Amino acid sequence: MLASRIYDWYMLVMIFASIVPLMFIETYPIFRIIEIVTVIAFIIDYLLRWCTSNIQLKKGWVSYIIYPFTPMAIIDLLSILPGLNLISPEFKLLRLTRLLKIVRLLKIFRYSDKITMFLNVLKKERHVLLSVLMLALFYIFITALIMFNAEPHINPETGAVTFNSFFDALYWATVTLTTVGYGDLCPVTDIGRVVSMLSSLFGVAIIALPSGVITASYLEELREYRQKKGEVE
Repeated sequence: MLASRIYDWYMLVMIFASIVPLMFIETYPIFRIIEIVTVIAFIIDYLLRWCTSNIQLKKGWVSYIIYPFTPMAIIDLLSILPGLNLISPEFKLLRLTRLLKIVRLLKIFRYSDKITMFLNVLKKERHVLLSVLMLALFYIFITALIMFNAEPHINPETGAVTFNSFFDALYWATVTLTTVGYGDLCPVTDIGRVVSMLSSLFGVAIIALPSGVITASYLEELREYRQKKGEVE
């Protein structure tokens, strides 16, 4: 429906507008106006969806009880709370208010068919992707353990700290497996360099494995989407 599409675009504009103040260090008066307008829009949207939750959930009066506990309803509520100043000053010191505003970007999932399609792909292939994730995590843990015990904690040539903690080794193993390699942590022994080379090669295989599965499933999801869209039209 045209009205539904207009409303979707309106909410997308509100979502992106609410994120604009997070892109600046300084605070301007216009940002307060943007916050008030967007939060009011989010509150109205939340109440309207709550009042019409039975249309989506189709569980009678029970729909109105369980709707606030659905994932998207929780995201909607979290996106509203920072604008109502309901966060205590202690949490504000941890910049939790600004971080919660970033949650508003998750609301886009509701208004984008393309993102919904991608989420459906991840849901269909979750078993394969979970297996790859477990394999990657296991390999990261093993290589981090080897590196943490094989490498000296102090570089004998420069005297700089290398792997000061096991978390440093996990960080190194992750960026190496993903072939990013920031270079802030690197091995200095031959054993460490061999492990680093193997980790980089294995990382290419790990990244390539799920990409083919996701691409094939996405093409299938796109074909089904086009067929449904053609039937509706």
